[in-house]
Amino acid sequence: MRFIGALTVLAGSLGLTNAATGNFTWDSKTFYVNGAQHQIIGGQIDPQRVPREYWPQRLQMAKSLGLNTIFSYLYWQDIEQHQGQFDFTGRNDVAAWFKAIQDAGLKAVLRPGPYVCAERDWGGIPGWLSQVQGLKIRSNNQPFLDLSAKYLAKVGEQLAPLLITNGGPILMVQIENEYGYVGNDKNYLKALSNSLSRSFPGLKQYTNDGASALKSGFLPGALAVVDGGGTENGFRTLQSSITDQSSRGPLMNGELWITWFDVWGPKKGHAGNNGNAGDVDFVLANGHHFSLFMFHGGTSWGFGNGAQDAQPIQPFTTSYDYGAVLDETGRVASNFAPFRNAIAKKVSSIPAIPSNPPLQAISSFPLTPVASWFDMLPKAIASSTPKVMEALGQVWGYILYEHVATAAASGKVVPGNGIRDRVIVYVNGAKQGVIDGIYKTPATVNVNLSPGDKLWLLVENLGRADNGFSDQTKGIVGSVTVGGKTLTQWNHYSLPLDGAPSGLPSNAVSVKTNSAPVWYRGTFANTKSGMAADTFLELPGGVKGVVFVNGHNLGRYWTIGPQQQLFVPGAWLNTNGSNEVLVLELEPGTSSRTARGLATRTWTNNPDPDCRNCT
Repeated sequence: MRFIGALTVLAGSLGLTNAATGNFTWDSKTFYVNGAQHQIIGGQIDPQRVPREYWPQRLQMAKSLGLNTIFSYLYWQDIEQHQGQFDFTGRNDVAAWFKAIQDAGLKAVLRPGPYVCAERDWGGIPGWLSQVQGLKIRSNNQPFLDLSAKYLAKVGEQLAPLLITNGGPILMVQIENEYGYVGNDKNYLKALSNSLSRSFPGLKQYTNDGASALKSGFLPGALAVVDGGGTENGFRTLQSSITDQSSRGPLMNGELWITWFDVWGPKKGHAGNNGNAGDVDFVLANGHHFSLFMFHGGTSWGFGNGAQDAQPIQPFTTSYDYGAVLDETGRVASNFAPFRNAIAKKVSSIPAIPSNPPLQAISSFPLTPVASWFDMLPKAIASSTPKVMEALGQVWGYILYEHVATAAASGKVVPGNGIRDRVIVYVNGAKQGVIDGIYKTPATVNVNLSPGDKLWLLVENLGRADNGFSDQTKGIVGSVTVGGKTLTQWNHYSLPLDGAPSGLPSNAVSVKTNSAPVWYRGTFANTKSGMAADTFLELPGGVKGVVFVNGHNLGRYWTIGPQQQLFVPGAWLNTNGSNEVLVLELEPGTSSRTARGLATRTWTNNPDPDCRNCT
């Protein structure tokens, strides 16, 4: 009775006064919603990558492609960024997201993790898990299962009125994600399944794996679904691999890949828009089911991007455009029409494509250097050896490591046991070079230290590997040596950059070549509203850093490309007022800087100014 009362209160807060119940079932070929056939013509949109103000527009665009079902990952790392502190506001308001899906007349499939991949930092798993004693992620490990269960229970509280069994749009829930690529422990999958059953009572479950991983990743009793390109071959493999009748049912491609993701690098190009609309033809003509991945990718705001688990590290770009049929800004891409035409062969009366305004151009405006970042340092944390990022209670951003020399040392700087990310080396405030983990052979940085000299190592977390298994501890792991000599006694300055800095001075400061990172500030006027105010922010002359617009962290920029501009949602801009841009430039070289807004973006690469001969 207590649960039912809580459910009634939550339903009322969401405007869900209908006490109707529903059901979602299937036979060997067909899904049924409340007894009526439902061919899943789906597409992936992850709400946490889309400005909340634009959720309704993105859903209307999905309908105009002919989609009837929205698949959505949820990112645990955003909902519980710090242990025990759950945030369901803003883009984390998952109940509002699925209510918007229902209001749009669409159905939904829930993909809550705990692991989701999604090219996210650590596959969507919170970084603080690495500091939980005895915890091993994605395994039949009690600490991981207990914390996952708490997270799923919190999500379940939010979504209870929105399950199909309670009259909502959510049809079924996925167990983990592509687990068969990395393991085959059915006890682990069963434990997660039990948590999902408690959190989403009565909801059907499924597993999603690539064709080669189906046998390892399926769980008896849950529908087995395949993903990837080459759907016809994938279905054949699914039918031959999964013989357990409790996991057999309609054939579905849970991720019909459109194209691929982008990674930072001077020779890493943009994947572009392509995809095989012929796969859609085949699926629909044979009465099967699919979800486009991605229908709309959106943006990895802030530091949410992950990296490929490779040596060297390959961090994903801020843009998660993914070559999707609906581009990063929510407008039709060049491949929208072929997919729509393919769906229209099967679906009649597809709504007209809504008219969306073009992006706006914003004239160049000055960026004034207003503060050296290292003049704004927090209180130091001292230890004899370097501490890792997570040990400081930090997940994302930067750490500045400071060593004051007590004896002379000279030679090559080696920051720990391998380069996990990117390290900028300074002596007495002057940049000496960059040791960058995106290269097999990073640049060598040599220094000469005399007693009293300050050695600074600024470490940036470029993104944890999205597959979630290798050691993803960030910061300096191990000892720092100079010329083979181990340095002890370190001050640590935690710089997570969880939000825009406040209280920046308005007066300009001087900027010298090879100086420490600098905050630049600029403003621009805007007379438009909503999507008509959307633009792409370009920072000519910038090397690397992050940008805040009106307090929103747009993400990373990096001259090496392939991404050269950052998407600025017009919904975040002030109309007929001033808009503040704060730029943290990690490698400033001049006081004279500008920014501008572009109506169209470019994808291109530039040589790395810090490592021109690195590969």
